[in-house]
Parts: sequence; C-alpha cells; structure tokens
Amino acid sequence: MRRKFRSHRTGKAKGRSRNDTRSNVMKKETITVVGLGSMGIGMAQSLLRAGHKVHGVDTDPARVDAFARDGGLATPFMEAVAESDIVVLVVLNAQQVEAVLFGEGGCAEAMRKGAVIVSCATVPPAFTREMAERCAALGLLYLDAPISGGAARASRGELSIFASGPQAAFDRACPALDAMAANLFDLGREAGIGSAMKAVNQLLAGVHIAAMGEALAFASSQGLSLERVVEVISQSAGTSWMFENRAPHVVEADYTPHSAVNIWPKDLGIVTAIAGQSGLPLPLTESALAQFRAAVEAGDGQADDAAVVKVYARAAGLELPGGV
Repeated sequence: MRRKFRSHRTGKAKGRSRNDTRSNVMKKETITVVGLGSMGIGMAQSLLRAGHKVHGVDTDPARVDAFARDGGLATPFMEAVAESDIVVLVVLNAQQVEAVLFGEGGCAEAMRKGAVIVSCATVPPAFTREMAERCAALGLLYLDAPISGGAARASRGELSIFASGPQAAFDRACPALDAMAANLFDLGREAGIGSAMKAVNQLLAGVHIAAMGEALAFASSQGLSLERVVEVISQSAGTSWMFENRAPHVVEADYTPHSAVNIWPKDLGIVTAIAGQSGLPLPLTESALAQFRAAVEAGDGQADDAAVVKVYARAAGLELPGGV
C-alpha cells in the first residue's frame, strides 16, 4: 500500500492527499540531487523509486558510484543541472549552498529558466531570502525547504519538509516533494519562513539530545541499568522522540554517525544568532550548544550526536557501555 502524502497549508486551506496531486505525481521528472550524504542518499533513492530520472552529485566519488549502482545517474554536474527542471540541494550549510549556486562552477547560470531549486540545508532565514532573490533575477524558482526526520525516514521517503516560497515553486517541485516527504508543511509564499520554522525544530531537537545525554549520565551515576532506563522512560512522561531514537545508541555503544555531533554547533549557532538579533535569551539552547561544542573539542565531532553523553560521563568519571 502506498503511503499517504499530506500537505499542511496555512490559513483555512485544507490538507490534500496523494490523490489530489495525481496530475503532478504521475509526471516523471529529471531531477538532480546535490549532496549524497546520510540524508541526501535516502532522498535520491526515494526519487528513484518514484520513477524519476535522478542525477546524483557529490564531492565524494564513492558516494556517486554507489548511487549509480542503485540505478541513479553519475552525470557531470553542469550537464546534470542543465537537463533538470528540479535541483535538490542537500548540503551542509549556507556557504555550501551559495558555492553550489553562485560560486566558481556554480549551477545557477547553467539551469533552465523556470527550473526550481529545492534548498534543504539548515540556514539563516535572511540568507534564504538573499538566495531566493538572486535566483529570481536569473529566472529560477527557489523553494525554502529544510527537512526533518533523520536518515531512516529519508530512505523511506517519509521526511517532514518545512517549505515556503512562490506558489510556482511549490507547483514545479511537487513531484520531488511527493517522493521525499510524508508531511509537507506549506508555510507561505515567502522564502525564509521555512528556515525560521526549521530553527525552531532544531532548538528543540538539540536541547532534547543534550537532555538525553544528561539523563543517561545521571541514571548511570545512580547505578541504574541504562537499558532498563530506556525501556521505562520510553513509556513514561519524560520521553521524547530524540530520547527514544538516540538513547539506544548509547546503550549499544554504537556511535555510527547517522547525525553527527558537528551538526549541532552550526544549527544551534544559527538559532542563537537569530535570537540575538531580537534580544531574546535562550538559556537552555545556550547550555545545549556548550555541551555539543565540548564534545567537538573532545574529538567526538564526527561521531553520532548521541555521543554528547560522553561530555557528562567524562566530567563525573562515569563508565558508559563500551567505555567513554
């Protein structure tokens, strides 16, 4: 059975099911995905499963080769974007977004007029608005479309996407959005709103991961079995999605980076910078940010973000599963 695709619109407009987008969904597109990391590869594979022609682009040739073995296309960057009406950017930060679009060898000039850029990176809203304006000057559509859900949901085509931009950008990007998302949140016609909403999400997600680490370290200090703690708390009021998702990594001593510690100094840094512009104090976010920065300084930047627990454990001399 095919999953239901839900579009959540602003105002009084109602959500729509997958059947409501049938005319768009049935059309097969040529799409380029830039960035085949833990999220991008799953998104590209979801597009392939939906029957689209998908070019995969990455700075790591091994990732491109692996995608080609799955049925994707390993086409030179400029050729890929020139052929595509939808270009999905799944890169790390604002600097990479700008470099891909407007840097040396950037793709904006090579894209077809009327093509849409679906930008999924977590970036400041002001930067998003700047990119949208520069793209519009070239006759390109720009959809502010940061993502949430993790690598597993990306691979299943079940992401949540916080999107904002011109209606034409939504309409043009619809076939790709349908393949990649279980929930599309239509946040309005102005680029930047999606990025602001993603910042809210990242504030909560980062604080929850840091709280997970703090809670497990506290439990360890009390001599509790961490496996038992995960079982009990996951069925109690203190749970969160991040606790249930990340705490098992600690119990299993598996810090394979599904989402790396390094992401959080960037993302929470964006949150605190935005808040600082309006004079809003964010003490919980600042505290979580400090823990992630400490984890990076300790050499855990490339590890799964559940490794933030080690910051607390080292401070108290606690032994974690697998050692600290």
